[in-house]
Amino acid sequence: MMKEIAYNEYSKQAMEQLSKGAFLTTTHHGKTNTMTIGWGHIGFAWGKPIFTAMVRSSRYTYELIEKSNEFTVSIPLNPMKQALGICGSKSGRETDKIAAAELTLLPGQKIATPVISGCGLHFECKIVYKQAMDPAQLDKSLNEKCYDTGDYHTFYAGEILACYTEE
Repeated sequence: MMKEIAYNEYSKQAMEQLSKGAFLTTTHHGKTNTMTIGWGHIGFAWGKPIFTAMVRSSRYTYELIEKSNEFTVSIPLNPMKQALGICGSKSGRETDKIAAAELTLLPGQKIATPVISGCGLHFECKIVYKQAMDPAQLDKSLNEKCYDTGDYHTFYAGEILACYTEE
């Protein structure tokens, strides 16, 4: 059973878990892929609750999110270290990560993209703004530390259309 909550009700727990890993999922034309994310922001902009996620252009998820214009973020409030490891180390181009990690999908409540069952906390987001990184605007030390291969992120600001917990 799902319980709808305010987008910021579990923000402390979400931010604590995000650095350990969460699932970003998107789907387009029957293809669903999830990946592990460790960076993101929950905030408020343009009069809307926003989840900002970052996806590198080399990722299979990038191909799908660019077409779907939506994503979900499932935050594990329960231990899911093995599944996060699989989804963070395999490519959806070659591997059905959902099957490999033995994950179960639940339908989205307001968007077509599903959420990951058992995580406990879910955000359903419609992209309202996206921006590819401009390397010239990035601090040199971060550029050297995080982008030594030149594989930059695109930022996706998703309006949080639904936020809920599993009970």
